[in-house]
Amino acid sequence: MAPLRLRRPNRRLVEDLREDLADLYVESRATAPGDGYRRPGRQDFLNRVTADMGRPGFVMVIAESDGLMGCAFGFPVRGDGSWWLGFDGVLPRSVGQLTVSGRAFAFGDILIRPHPQERELARRVQERLLADHQASLGATLVDGADHPTLAALHSWGWLDIGELRRPLGATTFRALVFPAVEQTAARLEGLVTMTGGGGAGGS
Repeated sequence: MAPLRLRRPNRRLVEDLREDLADLYVESRATAPGDGYRRPGRQDFLNRVTADMGRPGFVMVIAESDGLMGCAFGFPVRGDGSWWLGFDGVLPRSVGQLTVSGRAFAFGDILIRPHPQERELARRVQERLLADHQASLGATLVDGADHPTLAALHSWGWLDIGELRRPLGATTFRALVFPAVEQTAARLEGLVTMTGGGGAGGS
């Protein structure tokens, strides 16, 4: 792979990159044979990017080599805890503390082009996005039926802390966190081990 460059595009460049980002989404979310999960389509992804761009603090990091290799985008988690509304069970204390202190960042999506070094690429993109916001914790929600995406996130260092369902929503999500600091990772891994997934098991 040619040398990798990470950069933070402004909103105008994100608009210019929309179709390239949609191509990356389709490629990175390619359905494997026998995978019965039906992922949101290309236009659904573009609509989500547009919606997230309207959130305060939206930022994106892209990784480029010979072409667009990956991206991650998101926005700061509000300190009022509303991001975790619908969490099943008791939220790990470390997660709650980092949320209240404004050190948690919500990832809208992470897209990595399939590649032998994708795990390293994902780590660099994720850590760069958190570092740019001086955040100690990444947070994301994934449809519990989307097993390939959950498996990818686990391989990239994300920890599953439990189950979450938005009020009036039909989708059951898995709540995952990505600790940017080793001490935070150790505390969270201990909690996940002790609780068997953060107390989730919803009905």
